[in-house]
Amino acid sequence: MIIVRVMGGLGNQLQQYALFRKFQSLGVEAKLDLSWFAQKSQESAAAPRKFALAVFEGLPLQEASAEEVRSVLGRAYGEEAGFAEKIKKRLMPEKAPLFEESEMYHPRIFSWQNRYLAGYWACEAYYADILDRLREEIRFPESSDTRNREVMAEMAAEPSVSIHVRRGDYLDAANAAMFGGICTEAYYEGCIRYLKEKCPGAVFYVFSDDADYVRTHFSGGEFRIVDWNRGEDSFYDMQLMSRCKHNICANSTFSFWGARLNGNPDKITLRPSIHKNTQSCVPEQMKKLWAGWTLVTPAGTVI
Repeated sequence: MIIVRVMGGLGNQLQQYALFRKFQSLGVEAKLDLSWFAQKSQESAAAPRKFALAVFEGLPLQEASAEEVRSVLGRAYGEEAGFAEKIKKRLMPEKAPLFEESEMYHPRIFSWQNRYLAGYWACEAYYADILDRLREEIRFPESSDTRNREVMAEMAAEPSVSIHVRRGDYLDAANAAMFGGICTEAYYEGCIRYLKEKCPGAVFYVFSDDADYVRTHFSGGEFRIVDWNRGEDSFYDMQLMSRCKHNICANSTFSFWGARLNGNPDKITLRPSIHKNTQSCVPEQMKKLWAGWTLVTPAGTVI
């Protein structure tokens, strides 16, 4: 059995779900370990994460029991590894029961039948071939806010483009060192310029956790600020992004999934050339692993 650990926010959870479904599409028994959401560290966190996949209607989830986790891993995740596991990890790392993501893409995982996988699995190549199936499965509940229905109708009737600007926790010192300086003003200017060239008359719908900032930086008749989905309803922003014809993403898995769930066959999806500052962009590799995406540097240059 393959067990995929689920953790993080909605975008990361969707990636872990997508990997789980990819294994199932290959005929491999796979389940999800949801124990991270019950950990004490979640209870004490300033902004604890919830199991957000529960908002989607009828999602085919299979949760691994504690016994199943122990049968694969030999322990609960987070418990200290035993002597035998430590020796196996040192001498035969490819046969160790726990595999933790350390690179952008690990294609060899699909040759395994029995392993516990921990990571975020952001790379498009993991599940690009099942995205059509995922779009059918991942169904948003109907919003009670009429503004969402109204704006979806507007998006369908015009050359709509979503723009996601993530600030919030990315402004914290530790996060800024990792994620800051990537989606710069020049980045967004380059993306907007590119979309205007490719899509004359484009109307830009701007989503952010900092409405005051985007009102100041995205002003003019071509911009629409979407600022009403808050708190428990914030996931509706992802749905609205997916209803735009094209997408400009932040270095955020939330907007990656807004773009992935966009079923427009002619869509243009733009993303930053790197996700975090510990990475470097190798254009040939990125274009292979993120097929169909357009890469834009922090300086606003399209690669």
